[in-house]
Amino acid sequence: MYLPPQFKGQDAQAALLIQQYPFASLISSDNDGLPFVTHLPLHLELRDDSFVLLGHVAKANLHWRHLQARPQAVVTFLGPHAYMSPKVYPDLVHVPTWNYLAVHCSVSASLIHDAPAKDDLLKKLIADNEPGFAAQWQGMTQDYAEKMLSGIVAFELKVTGLQCKIKLNQHRPEAFEAMHAVYAKGSDDERALALWMDKVRQ
Repeated sequence: MYLPPQFKGQDAQAALLIQQYPFASLISSDNDGLPFVTHLPLHLELRDDSFVLLGHVAKANLHWRHLQARPQAVVTFLGPHAYMSPKVYPDLVHVPTWNYLAVHCSVSASLIHDAPAKDDLLKKLIADNEPGFAAQWQGMTQDYAEKMLSGIVAFELKVTGLQCKIKLNQHRPEAFEAMHAVYAKGSDDERALALWMDKVRQ
């Protein structure tokens, strides 16, 4: 992605964004060479100082076949985003913009077919999103659990390249405090951006 140096985030910020906003876009090439996109939650792990993303798709979703044939893919995460009015500047010689947080990962995929490994992956996603459901999942009959596991294809996505964009107009200090004041009283996304502005200026 286009990443001016003033908006370049660090790996630790990327990890935090992925954990806070785990619903991703997985982008591969289909058999015609066109982008094939699946929207899905992913679990982040740190292994040997490298990021690994874990997820799964329904067996009926052809995306896993594209990953099998062409393991190189891209994963994107979008954090909070919001409009920024030029009214925050002390003068009128400015235009509107849009502030946002995003992470792009180049990945290499490997499929997981082993049922116990798929079960372990699902437990990690459950722990991320609804820990209380773990007991219910573990209490399922073996036949039902096997049926559910056979209906998905799981995968690991080893991150081979990472870009993190923290676009908060931090290169415009004359408007930073005014923009923070607007965002702090705004929508959920705007308030989330205000919290990230606090991190940037620390």
